[in-house]
Amino acid sequence: MSSSGKGGYVELQRKAFQKTIDGKPVDLYTIANRRGMVVRLTNYGCRIVQIIVPDRNGIMGDVALGHDSIEGVLSGFPSMGAFIGRVCNRVSNARVVIDGKECKLGANDGAHSLHGGQKGSRFQVFDARQLSDNSLQMSYTFDDGEEGYPGTVPLRVIYTVTDDNALEIAYDAVSVDKTTLVGFTDHTFFNLSGDFSTAITDHVLTVNADHMLATDEGKAVTGKLRDVADTPMDFRQPKAIGRDINADFDMLKIGNGYDLNYLIREQRDGEVVRHAEIFDPKTGRSMEVWSNEPCLVVFSGNGLAAQAPRDIGKGGVLHHFRSGFCLESQQYPNGPNCPDFPSTTLKPNDWFSGKIIYKFGVIG
Repeated sequence: MSSSGKGGYVELQRKAFQKTIDGKPVDLYTIANRRGMVVRLTNYGCRIVQIIVPDRNGIMGDVALGHDSIEGVLSGFPSMGAFIGRVCNRVSNARVVIDGKECKLGANDGAHSLHGGQKGSRFQVFDARQLSDNSLQMSYTFDDGEEGYPGTVPLRVIYTVTDDNALEIAYDAVSVDKTTLVGFTDHTFFNLSGDFSTAITDHVLTVNADHMLATDEGKAVTGKLRDVADTPMDFRQPKAIGRDINADFDMLKIGNGYDLNYLIREQRDGEVVRHAEIFDPKTGRSMEVWSNEPCLVVFSGNGLAAQAPRDIGKGGVLHHFRSGFCLESQQYPNGPNCPDFPSTTLKPNDWFSGKIIYKFGVIG
């Protein structure tokens, strides 16, 4: 089903991803640039399953955790590589009030609704259209009442690999008929070493944020901002993810590591700004995250646990505890239930547009 590529990564086979799910065809798609960067996606959940980029010696390696078949995806970590919506992150108590009406959502994370509910976009088959060798469009329409949310909302996501080794994810959605909520993100798990059996705790991270968004014990954002200064959550200067990860601090205990929302500074009216940068000292691979979203979730892969079949990755490699990290640019989480946060509602005929860019390079 798969074989080792020249750089030691797994060569994915298209036929291993071809299946009919919910009456719709699922397949594997490839986009690439002229420098050898390759990204592969499946339209089930709009998932990124592979990203191949060079290290400091020019050796190509896969830096995105994933699976080498659609069966692996179906039994795998639910959010891995997926595009998340209609509303990402947690909505507290699975309820919101929109235009004065209470909406009861699908609860799938204790009392909360997580990542769009019981069958959010990560579990849906998108319509895919190859735009060019380096660009792919995915689309899906959320129905009125789906997972308890009002309004019909067509969503379009365009993935583009640029010649400067960046993956650009541009997305837009419109509310056709009712006021509703939207909030999207990409949930790729990365390990810049290319060795998914190793921890990412030695990766060095910088986050452009002075404040974190406090959460409750169930990890839902409360609406309170906290200063990162003098806490283990401070990544304003480059710091290894593992340096303070076991510190005695409430937000670390709640997340069993980093699983926290940061408020990005220097936001400029929807402009794309740098959210974070991270590099792997062993291979020299680096990645910058840019977005026009206001917040960033830093997740240190605390839910990975080398459990079969869920954590069996490409080539049969087990995804161990903290063997991947996520940097998820997004709107203010739980915004409708946090009155001091900006509104994440979308009125009829209004459009929402977002962009997330992962730019890869090398250091040293």
